Amino acid sequence: MKIMRVLLISANTEQLQMPVLPVGLACVAAATEKAGHEVRVLNLMTRDNPRELLENSILEFHPEAIGISVRNIDDQCMLSPRFLLGPVRDIVTSCRNLSSASIILGGAGYSIYPRSSLAWLGADMGIEGEGESAFPMLLDRLSRKEDLSEIPNLILPNSRNRKEILKNIDDFSLPLPTGLLSFPTEFGNQQIWLPFQTRRGCPMECSYCSTATIEGRILRKRSTEAVVRSISLFVEAGFSKFFFVDNTFNFPPSYAKELCEKLIARKLGIQWRSILYPWKLDEELVDKMARAGCVDVSFGFESGSREILRSMNKRFQLEEVRVISRMLKKYNIGRMGFLLLGGPGETPETVSESLEFADSLELETMKVTEGIRIYPYTSLAKTALAEGIVAPDNDLLHPTFYLAKGLEGRLRETVSAWLKKRPNWQS
Repeated sequence: MKIMRVLLISANTEQLQMPVLPVGLACVAAATEKAGHEVRVLNLMTRDNPRELLENSILEFHPEAIGISVRNIDDQCMLSPRFLLGPVRDIVTSCRNLSSASIILGGAGYSIYPRSSLAWLGADMGIEGEGESAFPMLLDRLSRKEDLSEIPNLILPNSRNRKEILKNIDDFSLPLPTGLLSFPTEFGNQQIWLPFQTRRGCPMECSYCSTATIEGRILRKRSTEAVVRSISLFVEAGFSKFFFVDNTFNFPPSYAKELCEKLIARKLGIQWRSILYPWKLDEELVDKMARAGCVDVSFGFESGSREILRSMNKRFQLEEVRVISRMLKKYNIGRMGFLLLGGPGETPETVSESLEFADSLELETMKVTEGIRIYPYTSLAKTALAEGIVAPDNDLLHPTFYLAKGLEGRLRETVSAWLKKRPNWQS
């Protein structure tokens, strides 16, 4: 195998809610380095002059392959949507002007639109979904100038290889704090909550969600011992705040409890956040979460209307949300609730139900979204197509939203009135 010089670029410079470190890219970097290649990583989020840094890195390093991670396509805001791929295209253009290296796309945002974003950005090829196995394999084939047709998840301008998920994610290294990214603990006067993924995939099939497109529907878990061992290394390096970005931290409950138990036993003194699905969450798990250092959760119940919850394919009941919310408060775990308003079947009456339900929970923070971003391969996309909201040839790369008829203007007026009286609510 020929050793290649590989430049990996985290193109994200947006802070939609908080600065996010490119830990996914770090996993790919670790796998690439393990395969024997010489790797350099650029995190453009942490740089004052990213274009100058990019130019200097290419001219000094002379990469033979350039990987670009694309995290965000847009800001998901229906009222004034921002399309975020323009700066990424500038990066691709700069790389093209400065180097003859192959330009390979990847990342969560890219994986939702692998064909259309490849064409729009003008790169050579892309890796759809997980890249820890596929990317080193691609480099090996490129170095040998061999056929690329057997590489899983590879997207070329005129072809698409078979899609494959990693059956055992424990086979691939977690990023290390002393490794390729030189993680800062603060950025722009904001504390960094280090993103950490213990599980991939989601079987819940919510009508609007893109997670299954990115990670698949099969839930795959890292060993809890490997997770805690990796977190311990970050603690030794000075980190104390973590964000478990698993889409459903509490599934399966047995795994979540085991992880919490091991964190408690290690006495690491950390604080962490997580994302909860408000279903099958008992007081034993909440207690363990609190004792393990959980201080905040994202609490995505999305609606306070039973009818709308059925439309979204949610599996929980409103009373379950109430019970779980009370348990979290009892154990002093902060709750950030989420409402998604305007989807199929939404009416002024169901909007009022949702707002009143959310208000009754007395959460520390509430995030209200008006209109729902339509992602490909979702039930919502099929509904939008059937209703003529999107055309059959619309690839949905540019921000497209579903808003139920009859709510135009009225929804904004209603939500604005609620926000004025509730300083802890935001849109």
